[in-house]
Amino acid sequence: MNDAKSISKYVRISPRKARLAAGLIRGLPVNEATAQLMFSNLKAGRLLKKTLDSAVANAETQLDMRREDLKVKEVRVDAGPTLKRSKPKNRGGQHPIMKRTSHFTIIVSNVKE
Repeated sequence: MNDAKSISKYVRISPRKARLAAGLIRGLPVNEATAQLMFSNLKAGRLLKKTLDSAVANAETQLDMRREDLKVKEVRVDAGPTLKRSKPKNRGGQHPIMKRTSHFTIIVSNVKE
């Protein structure tokens, strides 16, 4: 069971938005997943592509696998800590602003196994 893994933490995007891009690549071969993320118009696509490239590089260097044989086994987007800010409102009040963060986990595995 040779799986390569890559984790990006504290990425400044809402997990709900990032899960849209994660759904595009779940279960695809790595070459197709990279193309999907490159041509999607989502900010999360660009951020997930970095994590996917890192997982592929880990598989190539540490486990001696070929890029053509790799498939996206698991994509997980978890919620990170929320930065809490506030915006002034009328009569001395304030309105909370939640700046959400995400943790990305991508696991790639060999198709031939």
